[in-house]
Amino acid sequence: MNFETLLTRSARALTFIGLSVTATSGFAADSFVVRDIRLEGLQRIEPNTVFSYLPIKQGDTFTANKASDAIRALYATGFFNDVKISAEGDVVVVQVQERPAVGTIDFAGVHEFDKDNLVKALNAVGLSLGRYYDKSLVDRAQQELKRQYLTRGYYAAEVTTTVTPIDRDRVGLLFSVIEGPSAKIRQVNFIGNKVFSDRELHDEMELSTPNWFSWYTKNDLYSKDKLADDLEKIRTYYLDRGYLEFNIESTQVSLSPDRKDMYLTLTIHEGEPYTISGIHLAGNLLNREAELSKLIKIKPGERFSAQKLKDATKAVVDKLGEYGYAFATVNAQPQIDQEHHKVDLTLQVDPSRRVYVRAINITGNTRTRDEVVRREMRQMESSWFDSNRLALSKDRINRLGYFTDVDVTTVPVEGTPDQVDIDVKVTEKPTGSISLGLGYGSGEGPIISAGVSQDNVFGSGTSLALNVNTATTFRTLTVTQVDPYFTVDGIKRITDVYYRTSEPLYYSNVTDTSFRVITLGADLKFGIPFSESDMVYFGTGIEQNRLDVDANTPKSYVDYVNSFGRVSNNVPVTVGWSRDNRDSALVPSRGYFTQFNAEYGTPLARTNYYKTDVQAQYYYSFARGFVLGLNFQGGYGNGLGGDPYPIFKNYYAGGIGSVRGYEPSSLGPRDATTGDPIGGSKMIVGNVELTFPLPGTGYDRTLRVFTFVDGGNVWGTEGNSVGANGLRYSYGAGLEWISPIGPLKLDFGLPIVKHAGDQYQKFQFQIGTSF
Repeated sequence: MNFETLLTRSARALTFIGLSVTATSGFAADSFVVRDIRLEGLQRIEPNTVFSYLPIKQGDTFTANKASDAIRALYATGFFNDVKISAEGDVVVVQVQERPAVGTIDFAGVHEFDKDNLVKALNAVGLSLGRYYDKSLVDRAQQELKRQYLTRGYYAAEVTTTVTPIDRDRVGLLFSVIEGPSAKIRQVNFIGNKVFSDRELHDEMELSTPNWFSWYTKNDLYSKDKLADDLEKIRTYYLDRGYLEFNIESTQVSLSPDRKDMYLTLTIHEGEPYTISGIHLAGNLLNREAELSKLIKIKPGERFSAQKLKDATKAVVDKLGEYGYAFATVNAQPQIDQEHHKVDLTLQVDPSRRVYVRAINITGNTRTRDEVVRREMRQMESSWFDSNRLALSKDRINRLGYFTDVDVTTVPVEGTPDQVDIDVKVTEKPTGSISLGLGYGSGEGPIISAGVSQDNVFGSGTSLALNVNTATTFRTLTVTQVDPYFTVDGIKRITDVYYRTSEPLYYSNVTDTSFRVITLGADLKFGIPFSESDMVYFGTGIEQNRLDVDANTPKSYVDYVNSFGRVSNNVPVTVGWSRDNRDSALVPSRGYFTQFNAEYGTPLARTNYYKTDVQAQYYYSFARGFVLGLNFQGGYGNGLGGDPYPIFKNYYAGGIGSVRGYEPSSLGPRDATTGDPIGGSKMIVGNVELTFPLPGTGYDRTLRVFTFVDGGNVWGTEGNSVGANGLRYSYGAGLEWISPIGPLKLDFGLPIVKHAGDQYQKFQFQIGTSF
C-alpha cells in the first residue's frame, strides 16, 4: 500500500466514521522535509485562511501523524466536505472540496410572524446568508422556528426545510411552515384557595381564557414566561395581604389531543394571615433614630404587607443616601410566631461609609454637547453624595427627550474608600423629525398636519420647529424656537412666529356664515425657574387680527367691526406660572398640574383689554388601574379704557375637551338676531372622570374606558346676546386608546337637563386630546 492511498483512506475514515488516523511505524522511513505545500480545489476561501489552520509548514518533517492532524484541523473548520492529503516528492498536496454557502433564506406559509424577525431569530442560532451550509446548524434553525411558534401558542405548527443547489456552489434554504391553529387557554383552575375567589386570582393574571378583546391583548395564548410572571403576581398578592405561609405547590399545563386547547391548574397553599407584633430599627442609626422611625409607615397590630415592608426599607435607604451614604443597606429580619400567626420585624441598618463625589463622567453623547447634560445635574462634583439629587438629575436628563436610555451608576474610587465617581451613560436618539398626520375630529372634520422639527440643534439643546395644521375650521402655521438655557441660570427663551385662521361660528344651525378670524403675529417669552417643578413666564408680542364678515355674520360681530374696523392690532404682555407633578403627561395616574396665565393688551395698540386663565388637574389612583381625574378651567376677560372686550379673544365651550354631549363651541351667549353662538369673555368648565381598564384587558394602560360628569358655560357682556342662563351639565362614558398615531378618545355624552336652544352632539371623538 503506497503513502497516498493510506492518506486518502484516512480522510474517508475521518469523514464517515469519525475515527482518528494513526500512522504505523512502517512510514517512519517515508518521512521527508516539506519543501512546498500546494492547495487544490479552493473556490471562495483564501489560501492564507487554509494555511492559518494547517499544522504543516514548509521545512517541517512530514509524517503520517502530521497528515492525520492536518486532516482533523481542516475538517474542524467546517469549511470542507472532503479533505485529501498526498505527497509528490517533497511537495505536500492538499485537495479540498468546499461546502456550499447559504445563498438564500426564504419562508413559506408564514402569517403569524414578520419574516424579518424570523431571520433575526435564525441569526441568533448562527444561520445567516453567506455562512457555509451545515445540516446540523439548519436542524437547530428549524427547531428555533418551531420554538418561536410555541411562544405564540401554535403547538400544532410544523416546520420542514428544503435545500436547493443554486449557482456558484451555493444552496437556497426554504423553511415551509404549516402554522395550524393557535392553542387557546380554555380554563384556569385553582385548587386550595379559600380566602380569595378564583375571580380575584384571575384578575391578577395576564393569561386568561378568550374574551372580546383577546385579539388585541393576546392574553389567551399560553407562554411559559407569562405564566412565571403570573405566578409571581399571585405570590405577591398573598404576601401583600399577610399570608407568609403562602406557597404554590404545583403547576399543571395540559394540552388537548388536537393541540387546540390548553388547561392550567394551579395548586396553592394559602396558610393563615400574619399580623405585625412589633417593628424595630437596629444597627448603626447615626443618632437619627427618631427621623428614620418616621419613615416607617408599618405599625404594630397591622396585617403584614410585603410591599409596605419594601417601601419602609427603601425609604430608610433613600434617606441615608441623602446624607452621603451611597452604599447603605437595610435588611429585614423577621421573627415568626407560627402558633399565634404573628411576626416581629427588625430592620438591621448598615449605613456603610459616607462618601462624596469625585467626578461625574458622561459618555455616549456623540452629538449632544457635554454641557447640555451637565447643566441638568443636581448632584455636584466635590460634594457629598446625595441619592435624592442623583435621582432628580436622572429624571431631568430623561425629560430632555434627546436620549432613549439614561443609565446612572455609582462607581467606588479604587484605593479611596470615601470617594465615588458618577458615570452617566446616555444612548442618543435622532432628535430631528418630519411628521405627516391625517385624522378626523367630530367637530373639525378632516385634519391634516405636517411638521419639521429638530429638538437638539447642533447638539446645543435648543429646538427649532415648523408646524402646519389644516382642517375644515382652522389653519395654523407656526415657527417656534426654544432655548432652555438662554442664561446660565436656566432661564428659558421661547420665540414664536405664527399665522392662524379660525371659524369659531361654523356650528350654527341657523345660518351658514363664513366668518373668520385671521391672526398674524410673533411673541417672545422667558421662563424663569423658581424650583424644580415651578416656572414663571414673562413675555410680550405683537399681532394683527383681521375679521372677515359677510351678510350672515352675527350682528354683534358686525357691530364690532363697524366700531373698530376689520383689522385690529395688538401688543399684549403676558405673565404666567406652571407646576407639573404628574407621573405621566400622556397617561397620568397620580399627581397634579396647575397653570395660570394673564394677558394685558397694552395702550401701544388700539386694543385695550386684560384676560386671565387658570387650569388645574388632579389625578388619584385609589385602586389598581382605577384613576379619578379632576379638571378645572376658568377664564375671565374685560375691556379697558371704556373699550369692549375684543371678540377675537372670546372663550368658547362645549364639545370634547370641554362640556361633552354638546356641539363644540355651542354653549354660552347667542346672537340676539341670528341665534348663532358667539362666545364670551367669561368661561368656567369642570370635569370629573373615572378611568379604569377595559374589562378583559388586564391592566393595560393604553386601552381604557371612562365615565364622566362635565359642567360649564360661557358668559358675555349684556347687550346683543341671549341664552347664557346658568351652567350646563352632561354625563356619559367613553373609550381611550393610546394609538400609534396619538391618543384617541371617543365618548358618548348626554345632557343632564335640557334647555331650549341648546345644541347637542351625543357621539364625539378626536385624536390628541386630554380630558
